Amino acid sequence: MLNNLKLDKVLFLDIETVPQQSSYEDLSERMSGLWDKKAKQIARKDEEPQSAEEIYNRAGIYSEFGKIVCISVGMVHGEDKNLEFRLKSFFGDNEKKLLEEFATLLNTYYNKADDILCGHNAKEFDFPYICRRMLVNGVKLPKTLDIAGKKPWEIAHLDTMELWKFGDYKHYTALNLLCAIFDIPTPKDDIDGSDVWRVYWQDKDLRRIATYCEKDVLTAAQLLLRYKNKPLIKPENVTVS
Repeated sequence: MLNNLKLDKVLFLDIETVPQQSSYEDLSERMSGLWDKKAKQIARKDEEPQSAEEIYNRAGIYSEFGKIVCISVGMVHGEDKNLEFRLKSFFGDNEKKLLEEFATLLNTYYNKADDILCGHNAKEFDFPYICRRMLVNGVKLPKTLDIAGKKPWEIAHLDTMELWKFGDYKHYTALNLLCAIFDIPTPKDDIDGSDVWRVYWQDKDLRRIATYCEKDVLTAAQLLLRYKNKPLIKPENVTVS
């Protein structure tokens, strides 16, 4: 399949998410009660169980308690020896607005049967998270994300982590580790996913989050190129719009 994959038909993406409120104390009575129950489930897996308040910074990974603050996308253009990569980010405090802008992109440019969405661990995280938050915000699902009733081979989604599993579905491999073994520059040279909530709620630095997100998108593209035995995209051929 990868040998026949047309890179110019692939939209690479990554999202960054944060808790919906800046702290546990800001939750409504109803949501704090629901988070308390969720936190108990999470705490069971910790070596040293923490309170619902102490682990609220992890709420962003759950679409019911978190929100999307950035969606970055990337597109490959050009020939193998001189590939170009264009990045664009939708980010801000208004989740509905950035989801609508992203949906417009998909509906306008990625609405055909051979258009493909790709990310790392995207089938288990990014794609379902985006869809759930679109439903919460009243945004109509674009064709490429509306997979209800579709057969597996009809879903045009690629996941660089799933491709690495080769059927070993109990195996999780972090993007940073795959970068190391394929000699791809790490995207974790500034912050990582665990820092995003702090950079958003405390530092209020959305541009820094978007830059981190863009690095993950580029890395997913570089990884897919390695899977296809293609040369990496040169730094000077990467542009951000």
